[in-house]
Amino acid sequence: MDDFPRPPFPEQQQPVPGTTDKMNPRPDHGEDSYKGSARLKDKKVLITGGDSGIGRAVALAFAREGADLLVSYLDEHEDAAETRRLVVAAGRTCVLMPGDIGKAAHCRALVDRAVQAFGRIDVLVNNAAHQMSFNAPDEISDEEWERTFAVNISAMFYLVKAATPHMRPGSTIINTASINSDSPNPHLLAYATTKGAIQNFTGGLAQLLADKGIRVNAVAPGPVWTPLIPSTMPAEHVAHFGENYPIKRPAQPRELAPVYVMLASDEASYVSGTMIGVTGGKPIL
Repeated sequence: MDDFPRPPFPEQQQPVPGTTDKMNPRPDHGEDSYKGSARLKDKKVLITGGDSGIGRAVALAFAREGADLLVSYLDEHEDAAETRRLVVAAGRTCVLMPGDIGKAAHCRALVDRAVQAFGRIDVLVNNAAHQMSFNAPDEISDEEWERTFAVNISAMFYLVKAATPHMRPGSTIINTASINSDSPNPHLLAYATTKGAIQNFTGGLAQLLADKGIRVNAVAPGPVWTPLIPSTMPAEHVAHFGENYPIKRPAQPRELAPVYVMLASDEASYVSGTMIGVTGGKPIL
């Protein structure tokens, strides 16, 4: 039964990057519903943007499937601490590391810390993203454009470059793309452009790493109820977020996690170079 929250929601806004506790309704990351079955037993994972939203749901699911995680986040310390609590409650290790993935040196430091903690990286989840809404190109500053590209696509390259020497055959890379990869929202011009780049990056990288036995895929979410929404959109848009999709609501983060689990698992051994949409009935091409 579909008993997930539906718009209209209370009008709300937060400063960037937003926090989970201030959202109404509170996002569902699978805290009370996700049941693991050892599909990722003893896998070692580096995930960016794991403090909240999709990242927290994926971290929770991975831990309940038996994985240990290094969780990268910007500066949302309270949200990150809750993610760690959930991972530890599942009996797994969680290393937290704050910092700006828009900087190449920090991306390399993340990989170094993961290798120090775990000895290897089996799964790299490039999930963190930056977005802001604008009504015209001249509203987008040069700094905003460059920031969006630094966080959303350049960081993926830096992390992949640093991580792949520590990945063995059977390892996997999962990139968070977006329905904007194929159907760009004009008010999210910079963000949507980076998501198109992620789709292309995923396809090219999958071919480049195939001979190393490393799979590369992307997940393309539609609207998802995360702190990014009230912190980057006008309050009146937040109230009706996801209403224009066929299922008539946004996804809750926990509805994304099973796709990441499948792609990270050995069951997906022949799945590489693809993008899987989780879009509430709206097709992607």
